[in-house]
Amino acid sequence: MRQSMTGFASRSGQGLGRSWTWELRGVNGKGLDLRLRVPDGIDGLEAGVRARCAAKLKRGNLQISLKLAADEAEGGLRLDETQLKAVLAAMHRIEADAMAEGLSLAPSTAAEIVGLRGVLTAEVPEADPAALVSALLVDFDAALTEFIAMRRSEGAALSAILAGQLAEIAALVDEAALAVAERQPQQAERLRDQLRRITENADGVDAARIAQELAVIAVKSDITEEIDRLRAHIAAARDLLAAEGAVGRKFDFLMQEFNREANTLCAKSGDTRLTQAGLALKTLIDQMREQVQNVE
Repeated sequence: MRQSMTGFASRSGQGLGRSWTWELRGVNGKGLDLRLRVPDGIDGLEAGVRARCAAKLKRGNLQISLKLAADEAEGGLRLDETQLKAVLAAMHRIEADAMAEGLSLAPSTAAEIVGLRGVLTAEVPEADPAALVSALLVDFDAALTEFIAMRRSEGAALSAILAGQLAEIAALVDEAALAVAERQPQQAERLRDQLRRITENADGVDAARIAQELAVIAVKSDITEEIDRLRAHIAAARDLLAAEGAVGRKFDFLMQEFNREANTLCAKSGDTRLTQAGLALKTLIDQMREQVQNVE
């Protein structure tokens, strides 16, 4: 199934005195570019994440972030004796300075003192590093699965769009082929008229040489090969849509070939109907190439 390179997933978990949230955001890219934002000091976590992504993804710019916090509910409270003494000493000095200035301060309650920063702190139990990494990677696997599912969903929609655009391109190529077939008698007659006018008004000119030059002009204006190559490109594009695995780079190269043939068709058309078909082809090919940029 075709995959888009755009996707998002989020997964939260809790355990070992910690709570966490994984977030994955993907956009298109030439290769696989992983940008991780994970807390320092968790040995093995980043390597595990990179290995899992490399095993399941081939292309895309992927931003991965982990928010990790201590779960205070699982720990106890601890009175910081040093901080308490420092706070009480500061309070004594403030009260003494206030009395020296003739000011009377309201007495402080124990609740107010405990509420001051650093006096009462939550104790968080230490987690086994290996167990924490294992728990984090379990949830990352689930988030990565959701991320890939979203990419596949978008890839299915993208495949439908590309298939529709290929059908429109095929219809325009058929229109161009029909225009070529219908103009052949008029084109042959026009070349004969040109040859006759030249030979009648140019004494001593080699008629065979003139005929040869007109034949070269006729070959240069023939777009049969361009139409054949466009049809071959359409078949190749449909094969890529049905293929398994990453095909985005092949698709992008193929779109360059589509564009080259459409440009040549426009340059050689010499006919309003063919020119209109060629310009419509170029527009569709540009639209399709924009969509292809997001194919894995």
